[in-house]
Amino acid sequence: MFLSLKYNNIIRNIYKVIVYKLIMTNKNGLDNDSIFVEIFGNNPTIKVLDFLITFADFDYPLTEIAKNSRVSYSTMQTFWYKLEKNNIVIKTRRIGKSDLYKLNTSNPAVKELINLDWKLTKNSGKEVLIEA
Repeated sequence: MFLSLKYNNIIRNIYKVIVYKLIMTNKNGLDNDSIFVEIFGNNPTIKVLDFLITFADFDYPLTEIAKNSRVSYSTMQTFWYKLEKNNIVIKTRRIGKSDLYKLNTSNPAVKELINLDWKLTKNSGKEVLIEA
């Protein structure tokens, strides 16, 4: 059972990275937004969550999260404490002077966000209906 879940997570991550690289780059080589960002808005918090959901198995320093999310570091600092306070992200370790963080995948709300992102990504070629 555990091996099956781990295998499914690996397959899901590979699929999302392929989709991220192939679909999210337009003809000019410029990055487009993912379906998650398209639906929920081009907001810095959404961009950071999108990055963390896509690469949930890895931990990153804040500077890398900001850079890879295409959000300025100072902007990210304005809302990062809220993500920590609500257990959306967790500090995993410290390397030198840098703290590394990752998405808290044991949080039920984060699990739902991951499932939603996966469903949106899977259905990105189809029309997606969101029930209110």
